[in-house]
Amino acid sequence: MNVPENLKYTKDHEWIRVEGDEAYVGITDYAQGELGDIVFIEIETEGEELAKEEVFGTIEAVKTVSDMFMPVSGEVLEVNEKLEDSPEVVNKDSYGEGWLIKIKLTEMSDLDELLDAEAYKKLLEA
Repeated sequence: MNVPENLKYTKDHEWIRVEGDEAYVGITDYAQGELGDIVFIEIETEGEELAKEEVFGTIEAVKTVSDMFMPVSGEVLEVNEKLEDSPEVVNKDSYGEGWLIKIKLTEMSDLDELLDAEAYKKLLEA
């Protein structure tokens, strides 16, 4: 199971990579594996400010549709356009090319509540 050390994680299997006051958000390798083949991603929250744990979009796989939750409060600055035509990129590279949204952080303290790589691995083992 791939769990990069430089990211923070949620119990809902989203990851966040912080770069200053902006961050990239995606779903974890574990999540994409559980979902199976991803066929459609819908994110219509670009330009909106969302609170931590609010739904920012949905991800559709062959078997199911799942909501995706904000790991922290922030404004959705950008949606990964590659996913519109190629949602399967999330299956192939969930921590790189398969990022979902770029956000501007509004509550830096939200980061303190997220899991580090070690804690996320323990969650997966439970």
